[in-house]
Amino acid sequence: MKLLTKSIEDTVKLFKVLCNETRLSIIALLAEGERCVNSIAKNLKLSQSTISHQLKNMRYLDVVKTRRDGKQVFYSLKDEQVKEMFEVGYKHAND
Repeated sequence: MKLLTKSIEDTVKLFKVLCNETRLSIIALLAEGERCVNSIAKNLKLSQSTISHQLKNMRYLDVVKTRRDGKQVFYSLKDEQVKEMFEVGYKHAND
Protein backbone atom coordinates (compact mmCIF):
# COMPACT_ATOMS: atom_id res chain seq x y z
CA MET A 1 0.00 0.00 0.00
CA LYS A 2 2.95 2.32 0.70
CA LEU A 3 4.07 2.09 -2.95
CA LEU A 4 0.58 2.96 -4.19
CA THR A 5 0.43 5.98 -1.87
CA LYS A 6 3.80 7.22 -3.21
CA SER A 7 2.63 6.73 -6.79
CA ILE A 8 -0.58 8.64 -6.09
CA GLU A 9 1.38 11.48 -4.46
CA ASP A 10 3.67 11.69 -7.49
CA THR A 11 0.66 11.73 -9.82
CA VAL A 12 -0.92 14.56 -7.79
CA LYS A 13 2.32 16.56 -8.15
CA LEU A 14 2.21 16.06 -11.91
CA PHE A 15 -1.39 17.23 -12.15
CA LYS A 16 -0.52 20.31 -10.08
CA VAL A 17 1.81 21.30 -12.91
CA LEU A 18 -1.06 21.02 -15.35
CA CYS A 19 -3.54 23.05 -13.28
CA ASN A 20 -1.76 26.38 -13.70
CA GLU A 21 -2.38 28.63 -16.72
CA THR A 22 1.21 29.88 -16.95
CA ARG A 23 2.71 26.39 -16.72
CA LEU A 24 0.24 25.06 -19.30
CA SER A 25 1.14 27.93 -21.62
CA ILE A 26 4.83 27.07 -21.17
CA ILE A 27 4.08 23.42 -21.96
CA ALA A 28 2.19 24.49 -25.10
CA LEU A 29 5.22 26.46 -26.30
CA LEU A 30 7.68 23.70 -25.42
CA ALA A 31 5.49 21.18 -27.26
CA GLU A 32 6.58 23.05 -30.40
CA GLY A 33 10.27 22.74 -29.50
CA GLU A 34 12.92 23.90 -27.06
CA ARG A 35 13.11 27.54 -26.04
CA CYS A 36 15.08 29.83 -23.77
CA VAL A 37 13.53 31.84 -20.95
CA ASN A 38 13.63 35.05 -23.02
CA SER A 39 11.68 33.45 -25.84
CA ILE A 40 9.05 32.02 -23.50
CA ALA A 41 8.68 35.32 -21.64
CA LYS A 42 8.32 37.25 -24.89
CA ASN A 43 5.72 34.85 -26.31
CA LEU A 44 3.65 34.82 -23.12
CA LYS A 45 4.15 38.53 -22.40
CA LEU A 46 5.36 37.77 -18.89
CA SER A 47 8.52 38.69 -17.00
CA GLN A 48 11.63 36.55 -17.23
CA SER A 49 11.46 36.21 -13.45
CA THR A 50 7.96 34.73 -13.60
CA ILE A 51 8.95 32.28 -16.31
CA SER A 52 12.17 31.28 -14.52
CA HIS A 53 10.23 30.62 -11.32
CA GLN A 54 7.72 28.40 -13.13
CA LEU A 55 10.44 26.55 -15.04
CA LYS A 56 12.28 25.89 -11.78
CA ASN A 57 9.14 24.26 -10.37
CA MET A 58 8.55 22.32 -13.57
CA ARG A 59 12.13 21.08 -13.57
CA TYR A 60 11.82 20.00 -9.93
CA LEU A 61 8.66 18.08 -10.83
CA ASP A 62 10.53 16.42 -13.73
CA VAL A 63 8.35 17.90 -16.49
CA VAL A 64 11.05 19.87 -18.32
CA LYS A 65 14.74 19.34 -18.98
CA THR A 66 17.54 21.74 -19.87
CA ARG A 67 20.32 22.00 -22.41
CA ARG A 68 23.10 24.54 -22.03
CA ASP A 69 24.71 26.28 -25.00
CA GLY A 70 27.37 28.60 -23.63
CA LYS A 71 25.61 30.92 -21.19
CA GLN A 72 22.21 30.25 -22.73
CA VAL A 73 19.92 27.60 -21.19
CA PHE A 74 17.27 25.98 -23.36
CA TYR A 75 14.23 24.20 -21.96
CA SER A 76 12.26 21.37 -23.51
CA LEU A 77 9.65 18.89 -22.35
CA LYS A 78 11.11 15.97 -20.42
CA ASP A 79 9.43 13.40 -22.64
CA GLU A 80 6.68 12.80 -25.17
CA GLN A 81 4.20 11.82 -22.44
CA VAL A 82 4.04 15.37 -21.12
CA LYS A 83 3.17 16.62 -24.60
CA GLU A 84 0.55 13.90 -25.00
CA MET A 85 -1.09 14.75 -21.64
CA PHE A 86 -1.30 18.39 -22.66
CA GLU A 87 -2.74 17.56 -26.08
CA VAL A 88 -5.33 15.14 -24.68
CA GLY A 89 -6.39 17.64 -22.00
CA TYR A 90 -6.57 20.48 -24.54
CA LYS A 91 -8.60 18.40 -26.96
CA HIS A 92 -10.97 17.22 -24.22
CA ALA A 93 -11.56 20.78 -22.99
CA ASN A 94 -12.13 22.16 -26.47
CA ASP A 95 -14.33 19.50 -28.10
